[in-house]
Amino acid sequence: MKLFLRDHLPLFGFYVLQMVMVPCVYWLSGEERPLKIVLYGMLLSSVVLVVYLVVRYVQMRHYYQALQQPHLLVEEPFQSLGTTPVAEAIQQWMHELERNRQNEIGQLHTRKEQQVVFMNRWVHQMKTPLSIIQLTLEDVEDKTAASIQDELDKLRKGLEMVLHSSRLEQFEGDFRVERLSLSEIVRSSIAENRRLFIRKGITPAIQMEDDFHIYSDSKWLRFMFTQILTNAVNYSDSKAGKKVIITAYMKEGRIILDIQDQGIGISAEDIHRVFNPYFTGERGRQYHESTGMGLYLVREVSSRLGNQIELFSKPDEGTRVRFSWMNRK
Repeated sequence: MKLFLRDHLPLFGFYVLQMVMVPCVYWLSGEERPLKIVLYGMLLSSVVLVVYLVVRYVQMRHYYQALQQPHLLVEEPFQSLGTTPVAEAIQQWMHELERNRQNEIGQLHTRKEQQVVFMNRWVHQMKTPLSIIQLTLEDVEDKTAASIQDELDKLRKGLEMVLHSSRLEQFEGDFRVERLSLSEIVRSSIAENRRLFIRKGITPAIQMEDDFHIYSDSKWLRFMFTQILTNAVNYSDSKAGKKVIITAYMKEGRIILDIQDQGIGISAEDIHRVFNPYFTGERGRQYHESTGMGLYLVREVSSRLGNQIELFSKPDEGTRVRFSWMNRK
């Protein structure tokens, strides 16, 4: 209603001007008109104005309501805006915009699916030469083979990250929830990264009083643990006695898993941004292998799997990543 009244302020102004001019015209012309006739004419003109405004508002109330709440117009672009020519023209324009938007979304979705298919095929194609190189290295016994093996492991982890990143948008069709042994998942994740632990001289220490069971997807869970373990090892000093401590326990009805490293830690100004995509931070810039995508993907996967993730860190005191699940026996 306020927008309607504001839109018709010029009409009100002309009406007031007319009400002032008509008596003045009679007075200037010298003709004597009874006051009652002048007042009757003004009253009749006012009634016509009110009727016009009421009819106009009834015809265009949806139009003005939509303009006052534009988010409703965006959410329901095909809603009726009234029967006036202006309202119908705007409604037709909105329909055309919505059709164009839907076409663009469809095209983007198609290109996205094609990109995901291409990335998946490319990653699987790259795994074949990596496997051949791996088999070739088994017959080589010199110091060069160890260096090649290290680089091969980096390539394999990079391809896995690309593969999981491309599948993230189709997560709902690529996971299976089952009852899992947390201890088995942790140990298998460590086993997959044993060469990294050995190369860096870091010892994994598992501290689990009980074998807790959670409901999750084993593949995505191992992917998350691998990202955290890789970070824990890569950002740890290669000094004797350094460990990555994995602890599981119950707290307030939730199963908690802490992965604690003894590395360089994260600065206070960076700790709230570590889950942002492509953010490497001050510490990440010291290690040129950092992509800034690992923790982002871990957070995204965690939100889809329904578990919580927290990160605690101080410079030169290490980093602790905490996963937690509801205890569903």
